[in-house]
Amino acid sequence: MKIEVAEKKEAGKDFVKIAFGPKIAESRFVVGKNEEKTLIIKSPEKKDINRRKFILLCRQIIQEAKKHQMKKIVIDFSDLNFKSASKNLEEIAEIMAENFEMANYEFVKYKTRPKEGWNFLEEVKIIAEKKDVKNIEKGILKGQIIGKETNACREISNMPGGDMTPQILAQEIKKAISGTPIKMKVLEEAEMEKLGMGGILGVSRGSAEKPKFIVLEYMMSQKEKPIVFIGKGITFDTGGLNVKPENYMSDMHLDMTGGAAVAHAMIAAAKLGIKKKIVGFIPAVENMPSGQSYRPGDILKTVSGKTIEVANTDAEGRITLADAHGYAERYEPRLVVNIATLTGAAGVALGERASALFSKNKKLGDKIFELAEESGDPVWPMPLWEEYKNDIKGNFGDVANLRSAGDPRYGGAIHAAMFLLEFAEKFSQWAHLDIGSRDIVNPDELLSKGASGVGVRLLVKILERI
Repeated sequence: MKIEVAEKKEAGKDFVKIAFGPKIAESRFVVGKNEEKTLIIKSPEKKDINRRKFILLCRQIIQEAKKHQMKKIVIDFSDLNFKSASKNLEEIAEIMAENFEMANYEFVKYKTRPKEGWNFLEEVKIIAEKKDVKNIEKGILKGQIIGKETNACREISNMPGGDMTPQILAQEIKKAISGTPIKMKVLEEAEMEKLGMGGILGVSRGSAEKPKFIVLEYMMSQKEKPIVFIGKGITFDTGGLNVKPENYMSDMHLDMTGGAAVAHAMIAAAKLGIKKKIVGFIPAVENMPSGQSYRPGDILKTVSGKTIEVANTDAEGRITLADAHGYAERYEPRLVVNIATLTGAAGVALGERASALFSKNKKLGDKIFELAEESGDPVWPMPLWEEYKNDIKGNFGDVANLRSAGDPRYGGAIHAAMFLLEFAEKFSQWAHLDIGSRDIVNPDELLSKGASGVGVRLLVKILERI
């Protein structure tokens, strides 16, 4: 989609003007004098607009335009310059472009192209005062980069599990980083065996697809230790021998959303020219049942030396992430952020409107909470109290991958986070984002069905501001 900023003037006959009507019953399309076309969008009162409502209003513009089969629209920037959303002109433009791109996306890869073509908006023209054009252009450029990388995350997350194996995920990421300063290496099964990554190898044992440990390095600063992102990359999760109920399996191609978010947040950072050291780890694995599968009761030794007692093969993501945390130690990171569709329990606790945030560092947690609100990827803090540590003690291994005493249904997201913390003790700054509640779009978000791209925008904010 082309987004152009111009001084206030006539946009041209092909463009439909966007106007806002807080007092109308519903959005409507009107044709006025000289055949001037206007789409009047039902909007909240200006006094009621906050940042969250502004994001939705930007998406609504695109959704309404698509509903009326429009290809080109023109918007007066002054109509969307809400100080309650941001006092910064450039940031307002960034939010607009980001959400225009996200609202214009649909996953159509496997659909037959209609005769009339896909219903995507082609061009948005934003008219503004001459003095504001440069700042708005800067914001638009940045917003489009982040919006497009969020959509790229959605695209690979939406891919069926049969077409997005660990090997294909590595190939897709390699293509996506082309032209950026990001370097990539992939640890194969033999190298993982030498390193002692028993967690990843154990989970992958049941699948014919070999695991891949994807390492991304973006080293654009010489002065500081790196920020490390770790993203869960389970390309399909059947639950293993503890097989999932049928109602819970069809969306399990989305279990690599955290890994996709890490890759595309780093690509966005590279395109934005962020001058930092950033490293990303994506343990890419299939969790399948077979005669070779790892079993409940198995004990797996991780790269850090700690052992994991397998209480349930469907709590596999945390096992693979344990090895990723151990491997991260060699980089001596100043900050580690883990992002994963780790538990359904996060959704039980928070519904579908926030990811669960865990950190022992209150200052870090508070900052991530603030940045999450700004980015449009909201989170809510959850506890990591010492008492929960007793719940994941193994009987015959160091830690159990599921609550070992009491009802495992209770506190599942917390127990998963406590498990990861066991492998993150050497990191002074560490945070875990459980996006199991947010990987799929909620209808209220005014986005197309499927993957939400959760995490990309927040990770970019973290890179910019922490």
